[in-house]
Amino acid sequence: MPYEFFISKRYLRAKRKQVFVSIITLISISGIFLGVAALIIVLAVMNGFEEDLRTKILGIKSHIELTTDMVGPMKDYEKVRERIASEEGVVASTPFIYSQAMIRNGSGVTGVIIRGLETQSAFKVINLGKIREGNIEYLNKLPADLSKRYKNEDAQLTGIVIGKEMARNLGIFLYDTITIISPVGVSTPMGMIPRMKKFIVAGIFESGFYEYDSTLAYLSLRSCQDFLQMGDTVTGIDIKVADIYKADSIARKIQSKLGFPFWAHNWMQMNKNLFSALKLEKRVMFIILSLIVIVAAFNIISALIMIVMEKNKDIAILKSMGATSRSIMKIFIYQGLIVGVIGTLSGCAAGLAVALNLQKVSLFIEKMFHFKFLPGDVYYLSELPSKVNYSDVVIIIIGTLLICFLSTIYPSLRASKLDPAEALRYE
Repeated sequence: MPYEFFISKRYLRAKRKQVFVSIITLISISGIFLGVAALIIVLAVMNGFEEDLRTKILGIKSHIELTTDMVGPMKDYEKVRERIASEEGVVASTPFIYSQAMIRNGSGVTGVIIRGLETQSAFKVINLGKIREGNIEYLNKLPADLSKRYKNEDAQLTGIVIGKEMARNLGIFLYDTITIISPVGVSTPMGMIPRMKKFIVAGIFESGFYEYDSTLAYLSLRSCQDFLQMGDTVTGIDIKVADIYKADSIARKIQSKLGFPFWAHNWMQMNKNLFSALKLEKRVMFIILSLIVIVAAFNIISALIMIVMEKNKDIAILKSMGATSRSIMKIFIYQGLIVGVIGTLSGCAAGLAVALNLQKVSLFIEKMFHFKFLPGDVYYLSELPSKVNYSDVVIIIIGTLLICFLSTIYPSLRASKLDPAEALRYE
C-alpha cells in the first residue's frame, strides 16, 4: 500500500478537534450517494416511460407505412406486397385503408378515424391492444346466433371495432347499432348528400392511449372498401421489420426499389416530435440531478481545504522528511477520491436496487400512504415503468468520479505548495 494512500485514510478518521471536518466529509458522501441514486432511478423511469410509449405506439402503428401520396388509392397492392416481402429485414405486411368520418349513436356525434384492415395479415404487423369486449374476427362475419337479435334490415350488417373511450363518451355498448357518416358525398337528384351506413359494434379495444381509444374505429378491409366505394384499392400498406431501429434504412430501400409514386414513412419520422421531446426531457433531468453531485463536490473541496489548513504542520514535517510535492498532492487526491468512490458505489447500489424493484417499492409506498402514483384513468399506466440502461449507469459513475477528482485538484495543489519553513516557524 502506498504511504500516501495510508496517510489519506488516516486523515479521514476524526479526532476530537476535527469533528466538524468529518461532518462535512459525511455530508459530501451523502450528497454524492443521493445524486448518483437519484440519477439512476430517474433515468430508469424515463427509459421505462419511453419504452412503454414506443411499445404502445408501435402496437397501433406499423414500423413503416407505404402510400401513394398525392395520386389517390393504391392499386394492385398484392403485387406490391410481393415485392416488399423480398426486401431484407421485412417481417410482414398488410394492406390498410385510412379515412375520416363521423360516428352517430342516437343524439351523440363525434369525429372518427376509420381504419380498414385485413384480419388475416393485420395482426402480424400491428396490435390493437386489449380487446375488452367482443371478438375482432366478427369484423368479417357476425355469428349466426347474434344476427337473430336484429331486425331484418339490420341482420346483414357488418361489424366495427371501436375504442374504449369512444364507447364511453357516446354511451355505446357491445353489439349496439351505430351509423358511420362519410364526408365524401353521394350524388342524388337532390344534390350531394353524405354517405351513411349502419354497423354493429363487434368489439371494444383498449390500446392504452386516450387519442387512439377515443378516435379510432376498425372495419374489415372489404367492408371499408364497399362503404367508401374504393373498389379493389387501398390507402397503403403497413410493414413490420425485424429491427425497429433499421426502419429508416429499410424504408429508403423500399422507396427506391418501388420508385414513384410510392412513399415510405418510418415510425421515427411519424413520431419524431414526441420522441425528441422525451429525449430532451431526459437530458434536462440528467443536468438538473447532476447539480446534486456538483454541490457534493463543492463540499469535498471545502472539506479538503479545511483539512489542509488543519494539517499544515503534518505537511511541513512530511516535506522535511523528503516527501515531494507530488506525494503531498496524492495524499489529498486519494482522500477526495475515497469520498467519491464510497458515495458513488453506495449510491449506484442503492439506485440499482430501487430501479430494478421499482414496482414493488411503489406498491409498498402506495399501501403505506394510501395513494396512487399513477391513477389509471389519468395516465393510462397502472404502475411506474422502469428500465435500467447500464450504459447510463456507466456514464453516471465515470462522470461522478471525474467531478470528484477535479474537486481535489485545487486543495491538493495548495497543500503541495506549502513552504515547510513558513509552516513550522511558530511551532
